[in-house]
Parts: sequence; structure tokens; C-alpha cells
Amino acid sequence: MPKTRKRPQIGLFGGSFDPPHLAHLIIAECAREQLELEKVIFIPAHQSPHKTGPILTAPTHRKEMTAIAIEGHSAFEVSDVEMRRKGISYTIDTLKHFRERYPGAELFLIVGSDSLDQFQSWKSPKEILSLATLTVFPRRWGVEVKDKSTIILHAPVIEISSTDIRRRVKMGRTIRYMVPPKVEKYIRLHHLYSM
Repeated sequence: MPKTRKRPQIGLFGGSFDPPHLAHLIIAECAREQLELEKVIFIPAHQSPHKTGPILTAPTHRKEMTAIAIEGHSAFEVSDVEMRRKGISYTIDTLKHFRERYPGAELFLIVGSDSLDQFQSWKSPKEILSLATLTVFPRRWGVEVKDKSTIILHAPVIEISSTDIRRRVKMGRTIRYMVPPKVEKYIRLHHLYSM
């Protein structure tokens, strides 16, 4: 009897990626491996409805840095769907886009546990859960995951944040081993975060 092929499984990993760093890559790789994902799509937000303050870097730079960060990984790709949409990036709209693009796939929404305490305030949280499986990576300052339908990733908790990286660049400190070398080169070349 022929083996039944399972539905393609796709991870969707949204964020500001300002800049993308090694913890982002580790989380994506752990998700890919643990969930046997065909691919993980990094989705830089145009503007997050849940982040206060301005996004410091132009969307084009964040998309390019993300593309550089995932370069050479055949299961990783970057999507500019939220950047093309302009304005506030709502997860529900992004999920609808990927549901249309991959109608037969099982979608996994990759988020940090720090996002869970705000999840019920997201636009259409129930519909989000009907379109994708919530997949959470632990963060030291995140909330405990209690929902049995949520998948918890077993990923190392690495204390790297984009906010800290931007601050370090502004102060003239090293970011080596925090971002991929080509991302660091891009940041220096374009004088990002130094003002």
C-alpha cells in the first residue's frame, strides 16, 4: 500500500527583525526541526500593532537584513507581504494571505511567550487559531503556556534582543556573535542604529 503523503507544514515567523539576530535563526531552526516543517517564512512587519514607539529602520533595510541572515538555508525564506500592505500589520491578514497561497498546508504561527499575554487583544484571535497552530518559544519574561492546543518549542533561551543590539551599535560596542557576520557588515555599511 502506498504511503500517504502528509500535508505540507509551513512555519510563519513574524517580527520587526530590527535587526534579525542569531536567536531568531535558532528559534526558526528549532521549529523547523521539531515540527518537521517544509519551510519557515520570515515576515518582517511594516508596523506592529503591539509595539510602542517608532520602528527605527526602513522596511527595505529590515527585509534585506533578514534575507542576508537566512542566506544559504534552503528551508528559510523571507516574505514582504506585510511591507507591501503598508500600515499596521495584523496577523490575521497575513494568515489569510498564506492560507490562500498554500491552501492544503498546515500553518504554524511562531511567536514568543511574551506575546501570549496580549494574544486575546490581537485582531480576531479565534480566527487566528482556526487558520494556524500557535507555536510558542519560551522567553524568560514571557507568560506560562497553559493552552493544550499550543505547541511549545524546545529551544535554548538566548538573551539576545534587537533592542539591545541597536543600543550597542549606538554606543559603539560590539555585536559580534549576536548577528550573522554579513548582517553586522550591512549594519556598518549603511550606518544603521548609530545616530
